[in-house]
Amino acid sequence: MTAWIAFAIAVCIYGAMTIWTLPAISEAAGGLAPFDMRPGGYSFAEAQAFLAALSTQGREIYLGPQQRLDLVYPAALALALGISLYLLAPFNRFWKGLLALIPALGMVFDYLENAAVRTMLLAGSSGLQPEQVETASRFTTAKVIFDSAGYGLVLVFLILWALRRWRNASAPRA
Repeated sequence: MTAWIAFAIAVCIYGAMTIWTLPAISEAAGGLAPFDMRPGGYSFAEAQAFLAALSTQGREIYLGPQQRLDLVYPAALALALGISLYLLAPFNRFWKGLLALIPALGMVFDYLENAAVRTMLLAGSSGLQPEQVETASRFTTAKVIFDSAGYGLVLVFLILWALRRWRNASAPRA
C-alpha cells in the first residue's frame, strides 16, 4: 500500500508541476524549456539564453513553488519505484534491494540538480559560470537516466508478473 500512496503523491505533484509551474516558467522564458525538462542536458549558451529570457516573475515561480514541489517529488517517486521494484523483482532480497537503489540514485541526482538550478537562477545570465552549467546539466542527465531505468524496470517486472499470473490462471487444474 505504501508504494501506491507514494505513487499517488508523486503523480499529484508531477501533475501540479506540468499543469502549473513548468508551463508558467516556460511562458515566462519566451517558450524555452525549464532546466528540469531538458533530458539531454543543456549547454552554457542554452542556459544563458534561458536565464536572459526568464522574467522576474518566472524566476520567482522557479525558486518558489517549483522548487518546493520538487522537494517532495523526487522522494515520492523514488519510494514508489523502489518499493515497486522490490516487490515485483523475481530475485532474492539482495538483488531486490540493489534494484531499489536505482530510483534512489535518481532522487539524489534530482536533489543535486535542484540545488544547481537554484544557484544558476540566483546567478542570472550575467553571473553564470560554465562550470555551474556543466555540473547542473550532468545532474539533470543522470537524474533522467536513473529515473528512466526505474520506470523501465518496473514496467518489465509488471509485464513478467502479469504473464506469470496469466499462466497460473490458465494452467489446467488437477
